[in-house]
Amino acid sequence: MRLDKFISQQLEISRAIAGREIRARNVTVDGEVVREAAFKVLPEHEVAYDGNVLHQQHGPRYYMLHKPVGYVCATEDEQHPTILYFIEEPMAWKLHAAGRLDIDTTGLVLLTDDGQWSHRITSPRHHCEKTYRVSLAETVDPTLIARFAAGIMLQGETELTKPAVLTIIGDKEARVTLSEGRYHQVKRMFAACGNHVEALHRESVGDITLDESLEPGEYRALTEAEILSINLPAELQKPLS
Repeated sequence: MRLDKFISQQLEISRAIAGREIRARNVTVDGEVVREAAFKVLPEHEVAYDGNVLHQQHGPRYYMLHKPVGYVCATEDEQHPTILYFIEEPMAWKLHAAGRLDIDTTGLVLLTDDGQWSHRITSPRHHCEKTYRVSLAETVDPTLIARFAAGIMLQGETELTKPAVLTIIGDKEARVTLSEGRYHQVKRMFAACGNHVEALHRESVGDITLDESLEPGEYRALTEAEILSINLPAELQKPLS
Protein backbone atom coordinates (compact mmCIF):
# COMPACT_ATOMS: atom_id res chain seq x y z
CA MET A 1 0.00 0.00 0.00
CA ARG A 2 1.22 3.52 -0.79
CA LEU A 3 2.33 5.52 2.22
CA ASP A 4 -0.08 8.38 1.54
CA LYS A 5 -3.01 5.96 1.33
CA PHE A 6 -1.93 4.27 4.56
CA ILE A 7 -1.67 7.62 6.40
CA SER A 8 -4.99 8.73 4.93
CA GLN A 9 -6.78 5.64 6.23
CA GLN A 10 -5.08 5.63 9.62
CA LEU A 11 -5.71 9.31 10.38
CA GLU A 12 -9.01 9.53 8.49
CA ILE A 13 -7.78 12.44 6.39
CA SER A 14 -7.67 13.03 2.65
CA ARG A 15 -4.83 11.70 0.50
CA ALA A 16 -3.84 15.28 -0.27
CA ILE A 17 -3.47 16.17 3.41
CA ALA A 18 -1.65 12.89 4.03
CA GLY A 19 0.83 13.78 1.29
CA ARG A 20 1.35 17.18 2.86
CA GLU A 21 2.11 15.60 6.25
CA ILE A 22 4.57 13.22 4.62
CA ARG A 23 6.40 16.05 2.84
CA ALA A 24 6.47 17.99 6.12
CA ARG A 25 8.65 15.19 7.59
CA ASN A 26 5.98 14.16 10.09
CA VAL A 27 6.02 10.51 9.03
CA THR A 28 8.70 7.93 9.74
CA VAL A 29 9.14 4.33 8.61
CA ASP A 30 11.28 2.15 10.89
CA GLY A 31 12.50 5.32 12.60
CA GLU A 32 13.58 7.08 9.40
CA VAL A 33 11.80 10.08 7.87
CA VAL A 34 10.17 9.22 4.54
CA ARG A 35 9.03 12.08 2.30
CA GLU A 36 7.82 10.05 -0.70
CA ALA A 37 4.04 9.62 -0.80
CA ALA A 38 4.44 6.65 -3.15
CA PHE A 39 6.67 4.74 -0.72
CA LYS A 40 5.35 1.15 -0.48
CA VAL A 41 4.41 0.18 3.06
CA LEU A 42 5.07 -3.50 3.78
CA PRO A 43 3.62 -5.59 6.63
CA GLU A 44 6.95 -5.61 8.47
CA HIS A 45 7.30 -1.80 8.46
CA GLU A 46 6.69 0.27 11.58
CA VAL A 47 5.07 3.52 10.47
CA ALA A 48 4.74 6.44 12.87
CA TYR A 49 3.08 9.84 12.63
CA ASP A 50 4.40 12.62 14.83
CA GLY A 51 6.15 9.98 16.92
CA ASN A 52 3.06 7.80 17.40
CA VAL A 53 3.18 4.31 15.91
CA LEU A 54 0.32 3.50 13.50
CA HIS A 55 -0.57 -0.17 13.65
CA GLN A 56 -1.09 -1.96 10.38
CA GLN A 57 -4.13 -4.17 9.97
CA HIS A 58 -3.35 -7.79 9.19
CA GLY A 59 -6.33 -9.78 8.05
CA PRO A 60 -10.02 -9.34 8.92
CA ARG A 61 -11.14 -8.34 12.41
CA TYR A 62 -13.87 -9.77 14.61
CA TYR A 63 -15.22 -8.39 17.91
CA MET A 64 -18.11 -8.85 20.29
CA LEU A 65 -19.66 -5.83 22.00
CA HIS A 66 -22.06 -5.66 24.93
CA LYS A 67 -24.40 -3.04 23.48
CA PRO A 68 -26.15 -0.71 25.94
CA VAL A 69 -29.45 1.10 25.42
CA GLY A 70 -29.35 4.34 23.43
CA TYR A 71 -26.86 3.43 20.68
CA VAL A 72 -27.59 2.47 17.09
CA CYS A 73 -25.84 -0.26 15.12
CA ALA A 74 -24.50 1.98 12.36
CA THR A 75 -21.19 3.51 11.37
CA GLU A 76 -22.71 6.99 11.51
CA ASP A 77 -26.05 8.51 12.40
CA GLU A 78 -27.17 12.15 12.50
CA GLN A 79 -29.53 11.72 15.44
CA HIS A 80 -28.08 9.05 17.73
CA PRO A 81 -24.64 7.90 18.94
CA THR A 82 -23.41 4.72 17.28
CA ILE A 83 -21.81 1.59 18.70
CA LEU A 84 -18.48 2.61 17.13
CA TYR A 85 -18.18 5.09 20.01
CA PHE A 86 -16.99 2.16 22.14
CA ILE A 87 -14.51 0.65 19.66
CA GLU A 88 -10.95 1.85 20.25
CA GLU A 89 -9.30 0.27 17.22
CA PRO A 90 -7.48 1.66 14.17
CA MET A 91 -9.90 2.44 11.34
CA ALA A 92 -12.89 1.44 13.46
CA TRP A 93 -15.11 3.06 10.82
CA LYS A 94 -14.42 0.06 8.56
CA LEU A 95 -16.22 -2.27 10.96
CA HIS A 96 -19.91 -3.07 10.62
CA ALA A 97 -22.45 -4.92 12.75
CA ALA A 98 -23.16 -8.47 11.65
CA GLY A 99 -26.82 -8.30 12.59
CA ARG A 100 -28.20 -5.09 14.07
CA LEU A 101 -30.06 -4.43 17.29
CA ASP A 102 -32.66 -1.72 17.87
CA ILE A 103 -31.63 1.39 19.80
CA ASP A 104 -33.49 0.15 22.90
CA THR A 105 -32.25 -3.46 22.68
CA THR A 106 -29.15 -4.54 24.60
CA GLY A 107 -26.72 -7.42 24.39
CA LEU A 108 -24.48 -9.15 21.89
CA VAL A 109 -23.41 -7.33 18.75
CA LEU A 110 -20.77 -8.83 16.47
CA LEU A 111 -18.54 -6.40 14.57
CA THR A 112 -16.30 -7.23 11.66
CA ASP A 113 -14.82 -5.97 8.41
CA ASP A 114 -15.26 -9.41 6.80
CA GLY A 115 -18.30 -9.15 4.55
CA GLN A 116 -18.52 -12.87 3.74
CA TRP A 117 -18.47 -13.77 7.43
CA SER A 118 -21.20 -11.30 8.35
CA HIS A 119 -23.32 -12.43 5.38
CA ARG A 120 -23.25 -15.94 6.82
CA ILE A 121 -24.89 -14.51 9.95
CA THR A 122 -27.43 -12.20 8.36
CA SER A 123 -28.53 -14.07 5.22
CA PRO A 124 -31.90 -15.80 5.78
CA ARG A 125 -30.81 -18.87 3.84
CA HIS A 126 -28.10 -19.70 6.37
CA HIS A 127 -30.58 -19.88 9.30
CA CYS A 128 -28.11 -18.58 11.89
CA GLU A 129 -29.92 -18.77 15.23
CA LYS A 130 -30.11 -15.79 17.60
CA THR A 131 -31.28 -16.07 21.20
CA TYR A 132 -32.93 -13.25 23.16
CA ARG A 133 -33.97 -12.79 26.78
CA VAL A 134 -37.32 -11.03 26.90
CA SER A 135 -39.02 -9.06 29.70
CA LEU A 136 -42.76 -8.72 29.19
CA ALA A 137 -45.58 -6.54 30.48
CA GLU A 138 -47.92 -9.49 31.13
CA THR A 139 -47.51 -13.04 32.40
CA VAL A 140 -46.23 -15.40 29.71
CA ASP A 141 -49.00 -17.72 28.52
CA PRO A 142 -47.60 -21.32 28.32
CA THR A 143 -49.67 -21.93 25.17
CA LEU A 144 -47.31 -19.56 23.35
CA ILE A 145 -44.64 -22.27 23.33
CA ALA A 146 -46.64 -24.21 20.74
CA ARG A 147 -47.68 -21.06 18.86
CA PHE A 148 -44.09 -19.88 18.47
CA ALA A 149 -43.07 -23.37 17.31
CA ALA A 150 -45.84 -23.40 14.70
CA GLY A 151 -45.12 -19.89 13.40
CA ILE A 152 -47.00 -16.65 13.92
CA MET A 153 -48.61 -14.35 11.36
CA LEU A 154 -47.26 -10.86 11.91
CA GLN A 155 -49.27 -7.77 11.10
CA GLY A 156 -48.72 -6.61 7.52
CA GLU A 157 -47.09 -9.88 6.37
CA THR A 158 -48.33 -12.79 4.28
CA GLU A 159 -46.23 -15.68 5.61
CA LEU A 160 -45.91 -17.22 9.04
CA THR A 161 -42.66 -16.75 10.91
CA LYS A 162 -40.34 -19.74 10.86
CA PRO A 163 -40.54 -22.03 13.90
CA ALA A 164 -39.08 -20.40 17.01
CA VAL A 165 -38.20 -21.86 20.40
CA LEU A 166 -39.86 -20.16 23.38
CA THR A 167 -38.71 -21.04 26.89
CA ILE A 168 -40.48 -19.54 29.91
CA ILE A 169 -37.90 -18.55 32.54
CA GLY A 170 -40.08 -16.46 34.86
CA ASP A 171 -43.56 -15.10 35.36
CA LYS A 172 -42.92 -12.27 32.89
CA GLU A 173 -39.64 -13.45 31.37
CA ALA A 174 -38.87 -15.72 28.47
CA ARG A 175 -36.08 -16.76 26.18
CA VAL A 176 -36.66 -16.86 22.41
CA THR A 177 -34.46 -18.45 19.74
CA LEU A 178 -35.06 -17.41 16.12
CA SER A 179 -33.53 -18.54 12.84
CA GLU A 180 -34.63 -15.46 10.88
CA GLY A 181 -34.46 -11.72 11.42
CA ARG A 182 -37.58 -9.88 10.39
CA TYR A 183 -38.05 -6.26 11.39
CA HIS A 184 -38.69 -6.03 15.17
CA GLN A 185 -39.57 -9.70 15.02
CA VAL A 186 -39.54 -10.66 18.71
CA LYS A 187 -41.57 -7.60 19.68
CA ARG A 188 -44.07 -8.19 16.89
CA MET A 189 -44.47 -11.89 17.71
CA PHE A 190 -45.42 -11.13 21.30
CA ALA A 191 -47.63 -8.23 20.20
CA ALA A 192 -49.49 -10.61 17.90
CA CYS A 193 -50.12 -12.78 20.96
CA GLY A 194 -51.41 -9.92 23.11
CA ASN A 195 -48.30 -9.18 25.14
CA HIS A 196 -45.83 -6.29 25.13
CA VAL A 197 -42.03 -6.53 25.20
CA GLU A 198 -40.62 -4.15 27.78
CA ALA A 199 -36.94 -5.11 27.45
CA LEU A 200 -34.99 -7.19 24.96
CA HIS A 201 -31.47 -8.53 25.37
CA ARG A 202 -29.58 -10.65 22.81
CA GLU A 203 -27.61 -13.42 24.48
CA SER A 204 -26.12 -15.30 21.55
CA VAL A 205 -25.61 -15.48 17.79
CA GLY A 206 -25.05 -19.01 16.53
CA ASP A 207 -22.63 -20.61 18.97
CA ILE A 208 -21.20 -17.25 20.08
CA THR A 209 -22.48 -16.22 23.51
CA LEU A 210 -22.05 -12.79 25.05
CA ASP A 211 -19.08 -12.84 27.43
CA GLU A 212 -20.46 -12.44 30.96
CA SER A 213 -17.38 -10.46 31.97
CA LEU A 214 -18.21 -7.65 29.53
CA GLU A 215 -20.05 -4.70 31.04
CA PRO A 216 -22.37 -2.61 28.81
CA GLY A 217 -20.15 -0.68 26.40
CA GLU A 218 -17.21 -3.08 26.69
CA TYR A 219 -15.93 -5.29 23.87
CA ARG A 220 -13.29 -7.89 23.10
CA ALA A 221 -11.84 -9.70 20.10
CA LEU A 222 -13.46 -13.01 19.23
CA THR A 223 -11.48 -16.18 19.79
CA GLU A 224 -10.47 -18.29 16.81
CA ALA A 225 -13.03 -20.92 17.86
CA GLU A 226 -15.78 -18.30 17.99
CA ILE A 227 -14.87 -16.97 14.56
CA LEU A 228 -14.81 -20.43 13.00
CA SER A 229 -18.11 -21.38 14.65
CA ILE A 230 -19.81 -19.25 11.99
CA ASN A 231 -19.31 -21.95 9.42
CA LEU A 232 -17.95 -20.91 6.05
CA PRO A 233 -17.00 -23.26 3.23
CA ALA A 234 -13.25 -23.91 3.40
CA GLU A 235 -12.62 -22.14 0.09
CA LEU A 236 -14.12 -18.92 1.49
CA GLN A 237 -12.36 -18.94 4.84
CA LYS A 238 -9.86 -16.12 5.26
CA PRO A 239 -6.64 -16.29 7.29
CA LEU A 240 -7.12 -15.02 10.83
CA SER A 241 -3.77 -13.26 10.96
